[in-house]
Amino acid sequence: MTTGADQADHTSTTVDAGWWQRRTAGQDARYWRLWGAVASSNLGDGLVSVAFPWLASLLTRDPLLISGVVLATSLPWLLFSLQAGVLGDRMDRRRLMVSASAVRAVVAGATTAAVVTDVMTLPALYAAAFALGMCEVVFDNTSQAILPAIVPRDRLERANGTIIGAQMVIADFVARPLSGAIIGVALSLPFAIDAATAAVSAGLVAMIPGTFRADAQAVGDAPRPRMRTLIAEGLRWLWSHRLLRTLALALAVMNGTSAAIAATFVLFAQELLGLDGLGFGLLLTAGGLGGLAGSVLGPNLVTWLRSGRTLMLTVTAPIAGFAATAVTSNPFVAGACFALYGVTAVLWNIVTVSLRQTMIPDAILGRVNSVYRFLGWGAMPIGALLGGALVSVVESVATREAGLRAPFVVAAGIHLALLAVVATKLTTRAVDEAKAAAGDPPPLGG
Repeated sequence: MTTGADQADHTSTTVDAGWWQRRTAGQDARYWRLWGAVASSNLGDGLVSVAFPWLASLLTRDPLLISGVVLATSLPWLLFSLQAGVLGDRMDRRRLMVSASAVRAVVAGATTAAVVTDVMTLPALYAAAFALGMCEVVFDNTSQAILPAIVPRDRLERANGTIIGAQMVIADFVARPLSGAIIGVALSLPFAIDAATAAVSAGLVAMIPGTFRADAQAVGDAPRPRMRTLIAEGLRWLWSHRLLRTLALALAVMNGTSAAIAATFVLFAQELLGLDGLGFGLLLTAGGLGGLAGSVLGPNLVTWLRSGRTLMLTVTAPIAGFAATAVTSNPFVAGACFALYGVTAVLWNIVTVSLRQTMIPDAILGRVNSVYRFLGWGAMPIGALLGGALVSVVESVATREAGLRAPFVVAAGIHLALLAVVATKLTTRAVDEAKAAAGDPPPLGG
């Protein structure tokens, strides 16, 4: 928020500058190139996250078919995240990120051409969403695995907070309202800009000096283990780690419910909130405002609340947000709920991403991280499919409005059940004990 008082503006600027200096102290040029690549990639992500469902809503009004866009975008996390983790441990992580961004640029460019020439169909839209999702899996998983080789471990939490804040703010606060505005000018523009930002991202990562290869065997003459063996090692390691296993399963539940809501949210915004493209983008931007607040306040909140209470807050707060959205037709109320969810999402990531990067040995970080995301993000296509089906079923037995509100009601109930399950497992004591044991990680074998 802004104020009209000159003195208040000046004070705000001073505080923000001091905060930024504290947060970014000690980070070198390699980190800022990585940060820029992630930020550029997320600008494109945010643009197409609005354009894809809006384009689908012009091709069909069937909630199940529209949910197919979220399904196609998130399905790669279920199908390919484990293999992407192995690639991240076998290959040079920098080159892998460059390749993923380059492919994304090509796919986004082809999508632009299809929209401009008016030959886009739902199957083609699903294919484009799936291909961009594949690129996202490789890029995002590898960007997390490469960070500990660039940033000292004692600065990982702040480095992650800065990157996560940039991801949410740029994708949600900048890209989504921009996309909502420009799709009224030309629906092809978000995809064209996505192609350009992917090319910029590839260039920035290519400028990071050094070799980032975790698998020593890959550069020698010794035979490589089979991919199945490497995946199994990552799965065993994660499953033997009680805290990370619990976090991954909890994330699966939360992401599944979020995907169920996102699957038909464009219809909710159009029909119940009465929003056009710009209004839809601005509504999604509210999550970016929450993400900004979480990024700024996150490290201090985590220090004050401690890790356990912070994690409990991220599970509890969305219950009120989902319940309020389920009964409102006011876009401002819905926006406030999205902002709350944005805060909790950043807090969750600040705690959990740093924990993984601290506890998992670098040699298997890509694989274990991919298993974690396979569980946590692989639930999203399942949630999207169930969300679309839920709306269709409730609409058939009740009303269209009841169907579009149903995902929020179910999400609130699921979060209540999740809270009951994890309340005694995600505690500060459990996190502190896991950190203390990080020097003696579970074995790879057996």
